[in-house]
Amino acid sequence: MTTEKGYLGVTPPISTAESSEREKEVTGTLMEELRRQGTFESVEEARTREMVLGRVAALVKKFVYQVSLKHGLSEAAASTAGGKIFTFGSYRLGVHGPGSDIDTLCVVPKHVSREDFFEVFEDLLRNMEGVAEVSGVPEAYVPIVKTKICGIPMDFLMARLALSSIPDDLSLKDDNLLRNLDERCVRSLNGSRVNDEILRLVPNPEVYRDSLRCIKLWAQRRAIYSNVNGFFGGVAWAILVARICQLYPNATAGAIVSRFFIIMYQWTWPQPVLLKQIEEGPLPVRVWNPKLYPADRAHRMPIITPAYPAMCATHNVTASTQMILTEEFKKGADIVDKIIVGTATWADLFAKHDFFHKYRYYLQIVASTGDPDLQIKWAGTVESRLRQLVMKLEFVDTLICAHPFIKGFDQISYCLSQDEMNQVIDGQISEAIAKRNVASTEGNPDSKTVYSTTFFIGLHIQPKPSGVTGPRKLDISYPTTEFIKLVKMWEKYDEDTMGISVRYMKSSGLPEYVFDAAERQPKRPPKRPLTSRASGKPSSESPDMPNKRRRFVSRFSV
Repeated sequence: MTTEKGYLGVTPPISTAESSEREKEVTGTLMEELRRQGTFESVEEARTREMVLGRVAALVKKFVYQVSLKHGLSEAAASTAGGKIFTFGSYRLGVHGPGSDIDTLCVVPKHVSREDFFEVFEDLLRNMEGVAEVSGVPEAYVPIVKTKICGIPMDFLMARLALSSIPDDLSLKDDNLLRNLDERCVRSLNGSRVNDEILRLVPNPEVYRDSLRCIKLWAQRRAIYSNVNGFFGGVAWAILVARICQLYPNATAGAIVSRFFIIMYQWTWPQPVLLKQIEEGPLPVRVWNPKLYPADRAHRMPIITPAYPAMCATHNVTASTQMILTEEFKKGADIVDKIIVGTATWADLFAKHDFFHKYRYYLQIVASTGDPDLQIKWAGTVESRLRQLVMKLEFVDTLICAHPFIKGFDQISYCLSQDEMNQVIDGQISEAIAKRNVASTEGNPDSKTVYSTTFFIGLHIQPKPSGVTGPRKLDISYPTTEFIKLVKMWEKYDEDTMGISVRYMKSSGLPEYVFDAAERQPKRPPKRPLTSRASGKPSSESPDMPNKRRRFVSRFSV
């Protein structure tokens, strides 16, 4: 598809030439490697997904029908009220892999409320054959119901349009559908509208999908696939690859991937990445505009969504994560250059990250509770604030970069004493605790279960200036104390049931669970555990409220 100007995108293509024979050849080896890496689902799983989506489409119509009758509509009106599902995310883009979830938007008429969605629809889901683990989160920024149907993970969003019925041929392209909707409905609709617009704006969807599948795998392996931690999320990667496809409309996937790394490494940020010109629309909502809004002007690597209202998909990027992303683009460009000339393979591009080998010092952040459901919410809250800690660390003298790892490590620890609980809360899980299971604590009245999620930030510290001898002090008291205050400001925070601990460690002190089997070199016997200098004395604890400990570090020698 092309536009009236003869091309897709905000500028003409760099080249409309077809790929060389060598580029076609490496595209073939790329697809072979992607299959070897297990990025494609089986035919059987694909059929299961289609079957599940068919059942969900019918369930949404049943849901709307039941709610319509409950609100007093006639049988005839209820039967024609409709209801329709739209997929978005990796499934809609056609780049999902085995075990990927299906992001699904349920579009309903105006008389169906969000309360109906979390009561009636959630209940219908629970009673559907093959359904497990139904969990509604109505208070989320984008309210969501999570479940598994026949083993397929699914995330459901709901959008209520200002229509009395939802026809089967409804398209979400019309911006006027957004009129008179609340902000949550606009946000829910956004994912599907953005995906549809991306696919409309790429010259060759098949080449686009193959290229994006490669870049997604690379970003995941290099641990830079995470919006919440200040890197790029799925939408941002999808837009970046789409832009390269626009610039080389007749290139093969291997050529697109090669150009991707060269162009992204050399991109003149904060020049935004756009798939089309930003458009105004019918809503009194903010559209991304750095000339008008100082917050938009502060975005370091702006990648702008193509559907109205245009938003920045990368507003979480910090100085540190920009540095890491740029470094990874450069490494990727170097490897793909070698692939093109035959001195490297695609497997080299997909090599695992070296995060836990890269730095001498790390910060360990531990969120803990005594309840599994509460832990999910508490850990999610702490993770969502980690970016603020990174940004504060960036102001520390002698610290070049604060590198957040993209996921937390969940642990369930069965403790037999208050001392063991305190160790776990401080992120120091001994081998004895790690090996213990629930059966071994049965019948012990003193046993307690602690649920913890541990996050890591790598600290890249400036080398000592020549001629300087002796240790230096790295003072991180302000960033850590401010971070502790920030997470405790969560409206549902309860100091009696939630723990938060921040401590530094040398790379030699990293726990075994962050490494793959045989990845770590044998280490020397551990020294005395590092102690906090923040308070000067141990925190007071109550045996019934172990998580009152909130330990953090202030400064350490480097």
